[in-house]
Amino acid sequence: MRSIAVINQKGGVGKTTSAVNLSAALAESGKRVCLLDLDPQAHASLHLGVSMPEGDSMYEILCGGATIESARCWINDNLALVPANLDLAAAEMELACEVGREVILKDALDADQESFDYIVLDCPPSLGVLTINALVAVQEVFLPLQPHFLALHGLSKLLRTIEIVSRRLNSQLRLSGVALCMYDSNTRLAAEVSKDVEEFFTATQAQGGIFSDSKFYDTRIRRNVRLAEAPSFGQSIFQYAPTSNGAEDYRFLAEEVLHQYERQAVAA
Repeated sequence: MRSIAVINQKGGVGKTTSAVNLSAALAESGKRVCLLDLDPQAHASLHLGVSMPEGDSMYEILCGGATIESARCWINDNLALVPANLDLAAAEMELACEVGREVILKDALDADQESFDYIVLDCPPSLGVLTINALVAVQEVFLPLQPHFLALHGLSKLLRTIEIVSRRLNSQLRLSGVALCMYDSNTRLAAEVSKDVEEFFTATQAQGGIFSDSKFYDTRIRRNVRLAEAPSFGQSIFQYAPTSNGAEDYRFLAEEVLHQYERQAVAA
């Protein structure tokens, strides 16, 4: 099983869109995928048409001892969702004095009996307890970036956090890849930022450590109005507009993710 946390501490860079549609693309390819919504805004849940979870949610898992199984709902045969709601916003305070709060999610996932090929976590745009729980529970970090100066600001801090968690709490944690979202090939800025990011990660890979196997994905998620419209219908891009540019881009990205895993498995 491959477990991936989709994170970026800056909002509006395509993080939830990528978590949902990458999960949906992997499921469409025949993989069994479980998407966990760790964001109190619950945008990943809303994106897949789950506005008010009928049973347990991520809040009950982290703060009430509920199981992943009791909260999981199925979107289709290959895609499952563990939803969130606004109650999750209280988790930061409720877990502040909890002993072992960083491993609650990991313990819950370890206890889950359902078998999946991919576990994908949509993290909140912050570096608090919820994100730390995600980083401790997974093996990989997936970083969506908008090709914009402000989106790059704070990137070193985020990578530093990943490095600290890897060293102190989760020795298996690695940065698996970086994908550019909301990409406009007609702008000079997008090309410049793309070049800067590629050079940065090439230099970082040369240093070894947790970034040595990271990949700057070739796929660019283009700006596409269909991607913005799909959440309002409670559907992934593959349900809402399966022939759109957005669907095409996430299919290509899923292929890169699958091939990356296959190469790593062969190398191992």
